[in-house]
Amino acid sequence: MKLTLLELVKTGRTLISDGAWGTFLQAKGLQPGESPELWNLTHPEAVLDIAESYIKAGADTIETNSFGGNRFKLMSFGLENQVYEINKKAAEISRQAAGDDKYVLGSIGPTGKLLMMGDVSEEELYEAFKEQAVALYEGGADALVIETMTDIEEATIAVKACCENTPCEVICTMTFDYLQTGEYRTMMGISPTDMVDALKSAGVHFVGANCSNGIEGMIKITEEIRSVDKEIPILIHANAGLPIYKDGCTVFPETPEMMAAFATQLANAGANIIGGCCGTTPDHISKLVEVLN
Repeated sequence: MKLTLLELVKTGRTLISDGAWGTFLQAKGLQPGESPELWNLTHPEAVLDIAESYIKAGADTIETNSFGGNRFKLMSFGLENQVYEINKKAAEISRQAAGDDKYVLGSIGPTGKLLMMGDVSEEELYEAFKEQAVALYEGGADALVIETMTDIEEATIAVKACCENTPCEVICTMTFDYLQTGEYRTMMGISPTDMVDALKSAGVHFVGANCSNGIEGMIKITEEIRSVDKEIPILIHANAGLPIYKDGCTVFPETPEMMAAFATQLANAGANIIGGCCGTTPDHISKLVEVLN
């Protein structure tokens, strides 16, 4: 019987996650203004190819193509009545790529609605996250990863919805910006320290950070989390460096070798699962596998 993620990290092994998805979908023909999540239904073979590319690179965990799969995000495409179908299919595709041995992380992103502005109620947020979480679980997700969060209230509601309505282990990562003071904060002013206590109270199993920073910047974030909690498992999905606008395009400058150069230091700081976010490719993941395994 396969170990749970919590059981696996307790063995002391550093797990490798996957990398970016959006740029690969664009390379396969996703058009501006088109829903990436709808591709689970209309282009499942293209989505499967992305998932399989990360498994072949050596990833232990693979996400699902469902980051914007909540009812509020899908509403802008007229797809709010297909939340279940889209998310279940997303998990089924990644499950197919992962096989029985690897782990599927159901991706859940922010809704884009602000509680403080009265855009949405707590109950509406909870129901939206519950709806998505149940579909991902029923499609075969081993765990759920709530990611790129900036508002701690939305994050805790998402964690509760996932924990209370599925048996999945729940991961929550926030995205932190580097300030001139040398500190890291979300755009809503939340620090890594603030995040830990709030998410643990909501029932989370893993915490961490994704996006906004290259792997070197993630080391300090990980150290701050470890300074307030020595035990909770940490997932880090770093960008391939900070974005640069070049020749009309946004590019991420860190090569696989540059990213891998900091991987051991990040693991030593306390990260248990290490993967990539924007700009990272199967080559980045393959290099992380080479360095950390």
